[in-house]
Amino acid sequence: MFGIIPVSRRFTSAVGVDMGTGNTRVHVRGRGIVLNEPSVVAVGTTDRVVKAVGLDAKRMLGRTPGTLAAIRPLRDGAIADVTLAEEMLRRFLRRAIRRWHRAAWVQVVVAVPTGLTALERRAIESSAAAAGAREVRTVPEPVAAAIGMGLSVETAEGHVVVDVGGGTTQIAVIALGSILSGASIRVGGGRLDQAIAAHIRRHYGLVIGEQTAEQVKIRLGAAGDGEEARTMTVSGRDLVSGLPKSIEVDSGDVREAIREPVQQIVDAVIRALEKSPPELAADIVDRGIVLAGGSAMLGGLDRLIARAAGVPVRVAEDPMTCVVRGAARIVEDFERYRRLGD
Repeated sequence: MFGIIPVSRRFTSAVGVDMGTGNTRVHVRGRGIVLNEPSVVAVGTTDRVVKAVGLDAKRMLGRTPGTLAAIRPLRDGAIADVTLAEEMLRRFLRRAIRRWHRAAWVQVVVAVPTGLTALERRAIESSAAAAGAREVRTVPEPVAAAIGMGLSVETAEGHVVVDVGGGTTQIAVIALGSILSGASIRVGGGRLDQAIAAHIRRHYGLVIGEQTAEQVKIRLGAAGDGEEARTMTVSGRDLVSGLPKSIEVDSGDVREAIREPVQQIVDAVIRALEKSPPELAADIVDRGIVLAGGSAMLGGLDRLIARAAGVPVRVAEDPMTCVVRGAARIVEDFERYRRLGD
């Protein structure tokens, strides 16, 4: 979890961060969410000099010349490139706290995937410190998501949170401020995008890019039957001729494409529930499961999990920002949350 944050100091600025595989979001007290950008870094292929981060870097995905590479420093719930992850977070935080560059104290809470090692957490803390933070702590994303939803995680009542992020799905059974059981699988929005791209290549002979696959998922994605049928035009490169080509794709194609990764998410939820303490069974039956993360909005995912688990499932309000809002609440209410993890 994370350590006790001193509450005796008068913090000039309090910052909450959701450092996700797909996007990084930053919340500053009194200003709300001031930054929401893709977790992407563009670097020179020979000198490794960072050219851009965030949205500017993502626009380069699939479009970069041989001298430039667009890289995601976080993949599958882990830091794939510590140096680039540090630089990305440092640049994001400098944008967010630039007004407070003369502040006496800036305090930051960063929500991170549950699978990060102690070394990776220290790298995140050091990069936040380099951006001007005087006090830095990390918190597991499912705990931050639960707090962002308004759940009373510090009580003895059990809560189940499923955070379907860009690189991972994290399931946590939380009570008394701790994760009592859970699971983390390397299946998230990115894996769904890959499955869609592979399906279109296999069935239509069309090669599409990462961003196109993501748009198909957003517009046509459905986890189960019963969703309204929709279609869209998709453009890419013909696998045989190598020439540009457009095809019509419908929601049935997407449902078939993502069937396997969606089932992996459902199976992981069931495994986490099977490992949960029996004393919390009544709480889980009463309160059910809450979904957070961008891919929680996938049509029918809540109903699919509910049928498999036999408990109520609901999607959190504004699921994409639950984690960063939770990190912000920890910063803003130290007295309430400072003993989490004790």
